[in-house]
Amino acid sequence: MSEFPSFGEATSLQDAVDALTAAGITVAHVGLFDLMGTFRERRLKVDDVTRVMDGGGTFVNVLPQWNAAEQLIGGGPFVGEPVTIDPASIRPFPFEPQACLMVADYGGPSSALSPRALLQRQIDKADSLGFGVKAALESEFFVLREDADSLRDSAFSTISPFAPDNRCWAGESAAIHADFVSALSTLLADGGMDLLSLSLELGPGCFEATHKATSPLRAAEDHLFFKMMTKAFCRQRGLTASFMSQLDSSLPGLSQHPHVSLFDKANGRNLFVGDDQGMSELFEHFVAGVLSLIPEAMALTHHTTNSYRRIAPGNWAPKSASWARQNYSAAVRAVVSPQDVCRMEYRLPGADANPYLNLAYVLGAGLWGIEAKAELPAEFTGGSPDEMPENAVPLPHDLFEAADCLAGSERAAAIWGAPFIQHFIAAIRSEEAALRREVSAAERARYLEVV
Repeated sequence: MSEFPSFGEATSLQDAVDALTAAGITVAHVGLFDLMGTFRERRLKVDDVTRVMDGGGTFVNVLPQWNAAEQLIGGGPFVGEPVTIDPASIRPFPFEPQACLMVADYGGPSSALSPRALLQRQIDKADSLGFGVKAALESEFFVLREDADSLRDSAFSTISPFAPDNRCWAGESAAIHADFVSALSTLLADGGMDLLSLSLELGPGCFEATHKATSPLRAAEDHLFFKMMTKAFCRQRGLTASFMSQLDSSLPGLSQHPHVSLFDKANGRNLFVGDDQGMSELFEHFVAGVLSLIPEAMALTHHTTNSYRRIAPGNWAPKSASWARQNYSAAVRAVVSPQDVCRMEYRLPGADANPYLNLAYVLGAGLWGIEAKAELPAEFTGGSPDEMPENAVPLPHDLFEAADCLAGSERAAAIWGAPFIQHFIAAIRSEEAALRREVSAAERARYLEVV
């Protein structure tokens, strides 16, 4: 088989199929991502892709209408809607010889409810203003010494971490578990992933992956496929990879941090770079927009009940809509030097965020800030993520409150579109209601004999 071909935005699907066939690729896993970021696919012969999926191909429109448990949150009719494959999304599928992955999205009414389309609309808005966007995501995850059977046999109550001897950034930990990290890194590279780093991090079972900067859609899909491939790699070895924001009270919370910068499409200049190693005025407005929308639109990046456990006191997660230069305790970390990597990092979201929504939030709110000339609040100078800046606006404490905040936000409807926001509110309210009556063992231990 020859080298796997690469495709740009201008490539037609037929040209892509012809190139794949010439390279010996015979199978395509064609799918769409749902609201939670799960890839829902059909396995086709490459020769059949254009016939089945191009110019009349459909996928049932149920994906925007179910929650994390695949329970319906919306009414029908459930019908096949037209879908379009993005040739630029095509990448190798490392679990099967001569196979590839293709990302499609709805082209009918469900397009208004698609997280991928939501991000594309923010990219198009940036383009209309003359801005190009670079983005990358870094994410933490846990690996457990549990398989599908052991988790279910214990009703998901056992949390036995892989690499229990791991200490944060310790060289001996990297050496001890080098075979696992190297094998995973090789698989990800075979799947078209260009990682900047893959390392052990916060403690027992904890890892972090950092991606290289690319276009926003590619960045989101790099993370989604990295997540899918990592989970599959671990399951094949009798392990489980988890991207929950807070897996257990004894473990640290896990994050997913988008890094974003804007550049001038005419000359490629980084528009966030200011004078004397400072922030440009445009960068300040962009960050101010991101901060301004957090209290009312936080649900876009925190859309599970578990997301809010990570921002409980004591976790290394920001507790306010704050910003600072290089300060890892702020919600937005402004990286102003060296100038060639000048960017902002949004440190509030957890590892469970859908990266389409994560990047759509940052880009939509930031562009709003530029257009509104939003003013940057005082820089956060505290040393702890639990510190609250003076006059800080409180953030939602749970998904119920976050849904209400989003429902009351006229700006959110204007920026991300009322159809998506209204549907998303219904989805997260369904998600919150599904767990509202659940009672944990810790809760029973605290109250059963006392009250």
